[in-house]
Order: sequence, then structure tokens, then C-alpha cells
Amino acid sequence: MKQNSRQIIDFIRQKSSHPMKIKELAKALSVSSGEYAAFRKTIKSLLASGELVRLKRGRIGVASEMDILVGKISVTRAGTGFLIVEGQDEDLFIPGVRLHTALDGDTVMVRLAGEVDGRKAGTVIRIMERTRRNIVGVFHKSRHFAFVTPDNKKIHRDIYIAADETRGAKEGEKVVAVLTRWDDPHLNPEGKITERIGFPGQPGVDMLTIIKGYDLPESFSDEVLSQAETASAMLTDDEIGRRRDLTRQCVYTIDPSDAKDHDDAISVEETDEGFRLSVHIADVSHFVEEGAALDKEALQRGNSVYLPGMVIPMLPEILSNDVCSLKPNRRRLAHSVFIDFDSKGKALRWHLADTLIRSRAKLSYEEVQEFFDSGQATPRIKKVADNLLLARKLARLLTRRRFADGSLDFDLPESKIILNKKGEVIELGHKVRLESHRLVEEFMLAANKAVALTVFRLGQQFIYRVHDKPDMEKLTAFSALMERMGYSFPASPHMKPIAFARFLEKVKDVPEEDFINELMLRSMKKAVYQRQNIGHFGLAFNHYTHFTSPIRRYPDLLVHRLVRKLKGGKYPVKFARRAPAIIDHAGKHCSETERIAESAERDAVKVKQMQYMRRHVGDHFDGIISGVTPYGFFVRLDNVGVEGMVRVSTIDDDYYHFDEKRYRMVGRRSGRVYQLGRAVRVGVLRVDAVAGEMDLFLVRPPETAPKKAGRKDTKAAKRKGKKRNKKR
Repeated sequence: MKQNSRQIIDFIRQKSSHPMKIKELAKALSVSSGEYAAFRKTIKSLLASGELVRLKRGRIGVASEMDILVGKISVTRAGTGFLIVEGQDEDLFIPGVRLHTALDGDTVMVRLAGEVDGRKAGTVIRIMERTRRNIVGVFHKSRHFAFVTPDNKKIHRDIYIAADETRGAKEGEKVVAVLTRWDDPHLNPEGKITERIGFPGQPGVDMLTIIKGYDLPESFSDEVLSQAETASAMLTDDEIGRRRDLTRQCVYTIDPSDAKDHDDAISVEETDEGFRLSVHIADVSHFVEEGAALDKEALQRGNSVYLPGMVIPMLPEILSNDVCSLKPNRRRLAHSVFIDFDSKGKALRWHLADTLIRSRAKLSYEEVQEFFDSGQATPRIKKVADNLLLARKLARLLTRRRFADGSLDFDLPESKIILNKKGEVIELGHKVRLESHRLVEEFMLAANKAVALTVFRLGQQFIYRVHDKPDMEKLTAFSALMERMGYSFPASPHMKPIAFARFLEKVKDVPEEDFINELMLRSMKKAVYQRQNIGHFGLAFNHYTHFTSPIRRYPDLLVHRLVRKLKGGKYPVKFARRAPAIIDHAGKHCSETERIAESAERDAVKVKQMQYMRRHVGDHFDGIISGVTPYGFFVRLDNVGVEGMVRVSTIDDDYYHFDEKRYRMVGRRSGRVYQLGRAVRVGVLRVDAVAGEMDLFLVRPPETAPKKAGRKDTKAAKRKGKKRNKKR
């Protein structure tokens, strides 16, 4: 009798009196000889997933019945680990001494082993699968052996390199290594050099180090480029003829001044009821054939990656920067959403259509903002000025309405890095968040919400952008920290987004506002792509997806395909059977590629920041204490946004005690306090651009209590620019 995975596990758990070998199990389940090969394959699959475990003498047992869990290990910089098991909310703590030879990202088998400091803990007993990884680091060679010191702070051991596996690398050179063997935690892992990158400080080595370290793609294959070239010529008269022609309408794009991949264009009209918003999105799905090499490469990449001075695109430039890009005065295929609002910004109705558009103007955020502020229109603005003023009016209504519903607005500074032609940093600062940014943001949110609700009402399988409610344990920790900082934030399992929004409003304009925003964000779960619609907590939306950026995000491209496949409100029967597997795979994979891209972008920014600060050793800066540890405290420098550490060993005016509960350092004699959010003036003591570390020294101690900025003092500060969390 044919058995599925669940029946096999249930039989072993409930009816088997003892662990059996595969053949014994097959006999007990009445598996015929013709079905045995498939049965054996199912057992191997369950062993690989960790639901079953192989015991002594080849016997099979259920992992959960033996206090065994299988999942991915996440290793911290401090050297401890957490086991992440799919379907379980709480991660299992793994002390450093119990990691065995597990490295960050490996799939491991862990045996439950009591508690450590009140947390459930475990011990790694087997490495199920090593994650594929490049280990980028600095090559060193002594008289008797060679080794690589990894850049990745989560890898806490040097990699031993045999003499015949160095590829001729030189002392101090940046290299790429791969692990070849590590069975004994008492010995160093062994590896081999696969590539020499170059010496630190040489042009391009810094970004190449990031690319190699995160295993990001460096080029497209000839097959993919050939398909992109062919696809670029797919604009036929028949395709143009079947679409709704909007080429005479007032349509325009608003993007960064240096943007080349224009995903979205907008237009707003006044109606008897209020407003009609038209959001036109580049129709990438027309040019990227499902299942072709071009499509597979886009899925594998998952998203474009934006590093300082460069972009690693999801699609070849002939598509991303030309044929699909909504350039001005060019006919372009679009997938459009039309939304009617009343005079108070409430959405009344909406519909989608395949369209043909022609953008009248390519506008930048800065020139639109200048028009809003001064009323003076440039030649480009004049073409769409009346429409822009209507758009501004509608966007303000939508923002006010969304915030009233409890949508969160995390104002976190985003680094701005200006490079010269050699890739050297000539200026650091913060990107300015303008009203023009918020205008486009509101319209994209509205379009994404409308598309998600359309498919949800039809009851069809779909890929949603979801954000789960915060974990209660993290929420309680955040509440306790706020109390120590002098703020009241009662935590409850039933908290609504509006409670978070009101708290953020309460701490608006205080010196520690940025850090409270950041700490609250850390207490929340990450937004992901999945088929199960649980809503978006941060936005306070019940239905949400990503539809508006198909040039740079694969989930958006998939959403376009799914919407287009709907015929009479349903998918074709054959596709409907495949849809869940397609959505689940893309959702899981793209959530992961998004996290990788964010980490790579963050590390790349830090590399450039440290290169810049290396020229400022000895200079003084104002900053805010952004973190406190037993060995010192971190300070984020105003204006430049770089973070460095003031080590306790450099403060010689007193002996300082680390108050862990209040996240502060306290002088034993003076009572002087260094606490999260306090303003200090520091100098740059040392910068290690290779390690990405900066040491600071105190120039002026903090005030005895943080000053609260008044409204008049904060208007200019707000213009410095803060941007909504990109994870949305």
C-alpha cells in the first residue's frame, strides 16, 4: 500500500514498538515490491529534512520523539548559536562550546540539553549539510603553514591552507577560500584558496570583497544575454493593438536623479467624487518568458543589489535600463492600476489593465520638492505641474488616513555616500527624505494593497508581502528597556499597530528618537513573502503584496504573471495545481535573497564609511551613544552616520561599572553616566578599514541628563533626511 510522508511518521510514532530498519518498516506498512523504490526515496527525503533520524545499526526514528531537532544554525559574532527550525517561533540556544564544527548557515542536528540562563538549549550532534559559502579573508603565511583570517565575524576560526592549495597568494592579500574539511572542533578547519582578489586599498578590491563574500553574481551567461536581446524585440503591433492606449494622458516618473531603471509612472485626475490615481508599472512579464534561462536567472538572483557606486541587476541592462524602463517620450508596455478615491482619501473602487503609455517627463525627487517648496517650475515640471499639485493633495490625504489607521513610520537615517570616478569616498551624510519621496511611496502602497485585495477576494493562491505581529518575548524586552530609559510602553499579546504608532509619535523629536525607532524595529519580525496571508502588521494592512518594482524584485514579476493568468477570476486548472509550489518556492527563496542583499549593502556602506574616516583620525565629532557593552560603548557620529567604539580602557577619569539592566556605564566615584541616547563629543583614535572597525576617544562627556529638543530645534534636523524602512 502506498504511504505518504505523514502516514510513515505517524506509524513510527504511534504504532511501532521499537525503531526499525527501512526494510522492516516497509514490511510493517505492507509496502509492495513495486512500491519499495518510491518508499525508500520518501524515507531518504524525510531523513534529509530531519523529520526522521538514522540511529545505530541503520534503524529509523522520529526526531521529535528523541529530543532531536533539525534546522539551520545562526551563529552570532559573540560565538554562540541559535537553531532556527521551520514552523517554530522560538529559536533554540546553542552555547559556543556546544556548536561542535557548525558554521553559520549550516543545517545541523541538535539534541535538546536542558536550559542555559533560563533558555532552552541544545548541543549540535551532526552536521547534516554544509551551506555553500565563499570565505573571504586576509591570507597569512608563516614559516611552516598558511591560513586565512575570515572577514566574516561569525566565523571564529582561521582556515588552515595546505601548501599546495594557496594558488600563490601573498601575505596580506585578500583571497576567497572554501572549506574542505572540519571534523574536529579542537583543530582548525581546513580549506583551499579558489581566487585571489587583490590587496586592500587597490581600486575595486573593497566592493569585490563584498561581492565574493556574499557569493553575488558578477555577470550574466551568454544564454541569458542572448534571450534578453531577443526579448527586447518582442514589442509587436498585435501586442500594442490589444492594449489600452494611454499615450496621450499626462503620465510621468519620479525617481532618484541618477536612476536608469524606471519601474513606475503615475498620474492623478480630479473627479466628481474626489480623485483617480493611475499607477503604471513596467510590464516586465511580457518580455521575460516563464521558465526560460532569463527567468531562472532572475529568480536565482531574486532582486537587484545596490552597492555604493554600482548595481548588480536582477535583469540584463538591455531590459532593466532600456526596453522595460519607462523612459520619457517612448512607448512602453505597462500593467496599470486605476484607483478611485473620495475627497477624504478613501478608496472606492479599482481595476487593473494592460496598457500602452508614454511618459511626458522624467522627474527627480529633488526638482519636484523644489517645485513644491518654491512654486517655480522647471521646463520639465511645467509639462505636468497641474497634475503634480493634484498628486500632492491626494498623497497628503492618503498619508493622514494611513497614520490614523496605525501604520508605522520608522524614521531611520539612511547613509548617503558620494564617490569620485576612482570609487573613493568624497562625502558622507544622510539621504534627505522629502515630501516627494512620500508622495511616490503612498501611491505605490495604494497600488500594492489594491492588487493584493483583488486576488484575495477571488480566493486564488497568491504571493503576499506579510509582516507578522511582534514576538511577545522581544516585545517584553523592548518594554523593559523603554522603562529604563524613562518611557512607558506596556507590552501585551493583543497590541495593535496603532499602539506602536502612538508611542513613536510620543518620542518624536527627542535626542534618542532614532535609537528608539531602531530598537522597536529590531523587536519586530522581518517582513517576508509567502502564500499564507496574515496581513502586514507594520503597515496596518490586512492585504498587501509587492507589485510595483518588477525590474528589481522577482516577487513583483511573479505577481504580474499571477494576475495575468486569471481568467474569469480563476487560474487555468493546470496552472492552479502548480501554483502553490511555484509561490512557496519563490517566496522562501526571495525572502532569503532579500536578507542577503540587505546584509551585503550594509557591509558595503560600512566599508566605504571606514575608508572615509581613515582620513579623519584625530578629528572631533558630535555623536549619540548607540550601544553599551561591558567593554565600552558605541557612538554614532552626527551628520556622517558612522559608528565607532569608545573603549573603557581609554576613559581614565574614573573606574566604570557596566549596568546591564539600564544599558549604561556608571563612574564609581564621579557617578558620571554613559547611557544609550546620550550626546557626547568624541575624537577618532584609530580606523581599521580592513576589519571595518573604528576606535574613538572622549573629548567631552555627556550631559547629566539628555536634553529634549523642542519643536523649533528639530525642524532643521528633520530635513536631514530619514527614510521609511526598506523592508516594507
